[in-house]
Amino acid sequence: MDTQSYMPVPPGIGMEENFFSLDDILLSHERLPCRLQTTFPRLGFLEKSSDTQDIPEGTKMEMPLWLAKGLYEQKRRVLTVELPKVYREGWRTVFGADPNVVDLHKMGPYYYGLGSQMLHFDSPENPEVAQTILQTFIGRFRRIMDSSQNAYDSDTSALVERLDCLERALFRAGQSGLNAFQRWEKGHAHLTASNLVINYRKRKLADMNS
Repeated sequence: MDTQSYMPVPPGIGMEENFFSLDDILLSHERLPCRLQTTFPRLGFLEKSSDTQDIPEGTKMEMPLWLAKGLYEQKRRVLTVELPKVYREGWRTVFGADPNVVDLHKMGPYYYGLGSQMLHFDSPENPEVAQTILQTFIGRFRRIMDSSQNAYDSDTSALVERLDCLERALFRAGQSGLNAFQRWEKGHAHLTASNLVINYRKRKLADMNS
């Protein structure tokens, strides 16, 4: 009997979010550099460096992703969101040269997720950011999957600690697939029908009975 108390929910894909996913909940709290385009009245207490009642226009401050998305409007300029440094031109050049040398977890554990969410905000650099994210994933994917298949009995902590959260999930999936295959090769695994097939049979049986 499966005693797991929590069934992991995968994060959303691309710019979409899944609010049942713990990863997406944590991602939504990543802080972004913002500049206010209007005065925020009676909220001066939120800015520790300010001794005024209001937060004046032009103030630079950090906001969590969920709040920045809620306040951001293209028609009514409340604030502008600046790119975090890992998505700016300097780091895009590094990723373009060799994405495998970068410690993505150190730069931000949600590199792909946060980068995709940044595309919600209007920026002339969005096409370059999207292209860099895609090419970084492509450039690192083979090494991650090769390592997950060839390091079954090895210490992989040094490799895994440099991976973004999405990459860690891929690494675990690769090792899980290898483990299942080796169990099958040794005769320790049994083939079972998938839930899709089981549900199809149930619907077919119900249709026949009706």
